[in-house]
Amino acid sequence: MRPRNDNRPTLKTISKLSGLAVPTVSRALNDAPDIGKSTKERVRKIAKEIGYVPNRAGVRLKTGKTNVISLVLSGDHDTINHTARLIASMANATRDTPYHLIVTPFFPGEDPMQPIRYIVETGSADAIIMNQTLPQDPRIAYLMEQRFPFATHGRTDWCDQHPYFDFDNAAFARIAVRELAARGRSKLLVVAPPQTQAYAEHLIKGARAAAAAAAADMDLRILASATSDDGVDAIRAAVTADLTEHGETDAILCASTTGAMSAVAALEKCGRVLTQDIDVFAKEPFPFLQMFRPGLMTVTEDVARAGSFLVSAAIQAIREPNLPPMQRLNSP
Repeated sequence: MRPRNDNRPTLKTISKLSGLAVPTVSRALNDAPDIGKSTKERVRKIAKEIGYVPNRAGVRLKTGKTNVISLVLSGDHDTINHTARLIASMANATRDTPYHLIVTPFFPGEDPMQPIRYIVETGSADAIIMNQTLPQDPRIAYLMEQRFPFATHGRTDWCDQHPYFDFDNAAFARIAVRELAARGRSKLLVVAPPQTQAYAEHLIKGARAAAAAAAADMDLRILASATSDDGVDAIRAAVTADLTEHGETDAILCASTTGAMSAVAALEKCGRVLTQDIDVFAKEPFPFLQMFRPGLMTVTEDVARAGSFLVSAAIQAIREPNLPPMQRLNSP
């Protein structure tokens, strides 16, 4: 058995160094609303300098809380650092709070309800953040029924009732189609997300509305044999086959960086020239694609803002469950 380190700093150590009572120190470290900002900063500075680490087992026994937020993510893909940027922004957002972020993955073939039920039933976190939401997501129905704090990266049919941050994919698609139409493009291929997911529904609806309103009444097709969530090889092969069959295609709309890079590789394999024969419009989590191919048309999705907002929304759901849920739809 590992020996206990009796010399480790405690709340009493911080109390002596700060001149504050132990309960005040505890409340400052837990970001209590009745403790002033300067006091919180002073207590946290002392705690950091002396290497104070809270005893989580003790915290849980006293409060019933873990001070943990669990980010539940699918482990099947990472769209060019999209997930890495999301995790980094969330971890940074917890730095000046008593909360710690853990990542709970689930994998293809596994029931996505499994990690949600495990966290709720074991009380291993105080709140959950999740993405890849479905319009009527059973995970969210379960969490609302259990009254367990959570926030979602993406909307649902019930999003008026829960915290969320979402990128306006319908607006992104409308912008893309209008700009492609302005370049004289009229035969559009869409490399869309999995159509079970809510943001795919938003993107496709926006693209179809803009295509129907275009002066040339743009023809629009959804790539049938791959999605923007698939790997490079799968998307490249699917777009190559589609362009071979539909040589009239003169524009491609992609919902991911991976999709755009794969589409460019496919069109070049088919002997097509970007910006001359065909245009590609995509969204990306940070400026990159125009360094890959200067002719690519892009919109940036601010993933860092999403991560920071979702942490704040989850903390509010823990501390003040009776307040209206924090919600934001970010425009491109």
